[in-house]
Amino acid sequence: MLQFLLTWVVSALGVLVTAWVVPGLSIAGITSALIAAPLFGVVNAIVKPILVVLTLPLTILSLGLFLLVVNAIAFGLVGYFTPGFHVDGFFAALFGSFMLSLVSSLLDRTMTSLTGDSEESAIERV
Repeated sequence: MLQFLLTWVVSALGVLVTAWVVPGLSIAGITSALIAAPLFGVVNAIVKPILVVLTLPLTILSLGLFLLVVNAIAFGLVGYFTPGFHVDGFFAALFGSFMLSLVSSLLDRTMTSLTGDSEESAIERV
């Protein structure tokens, strides 16, 4: 349970940092980030795979580059459904999705090194 809460807060921090760095993204505060963080998980788990399947011919023709557009659409959906989180257009969503993946990766790596929890030990607990 503690790991879940820590991951949620780190994800919300990633959303805050992304909104601060990328022009065209605005967030009202920590509450909006705490709402957006699990919503990113829901959109990435449910909506994004459907979009990937529906756009598979375009993805194949573009040699995978159309997946960037799918990521931007998913990012824009989260901005649309999260109160206090505003995405100002396609390019803000595109750069935001790219920046969020970088920031989340860095924060996750930092969290893993601080807690001493590796993927191997997480697998062993299961």
